[in-house]
Amino acid sequence: MLRTLIFIALGGSLGSVLRYLSSVILQKYYTSVFPLATFLVNAIGCLLIGLILGYLEKNQLTNSNIKWLLVTGFCGGFTTFSAFSFENITLLQNGNFGWAFLYIISSVIIGIGAVWLGLTLLK
Repeated sequence: MLRTLIFIALGGSLGSVLRYLSSVILQKYYTSVFPLATFLVNAIGCLLIGLILGYLEKNQLTNSNIKWLLVTGFCGGFTTFSAFSFENITLLQNGNFGWAFLYIISSVIIGIGAVWLGLTLLK
């Protein structure tokens, strides 16, 4: 268990730092109202989690330390949107279309609402 936590912590710290650096670098060269840095990080994180999980499944390494380091750690630190997207793909692949739709809609609405509520409560 401790070894797993170390792999997750290492990957997560690297993912978080890379996420921050991506935002800093992109904001230096791109200014707009559209949150391009977050959008790109989320898209790249989703691509990475798909590639990593596909590779691990193809090579029967789904319970390896590589998964903890790269999927849970790195992708989780880089963007939690990748995990959200993968969970929805899993729901859809298993024919749980209603649950996927509910998860997507409720996550977006509740997420935005929770941020608004938090900001409003502290004003």
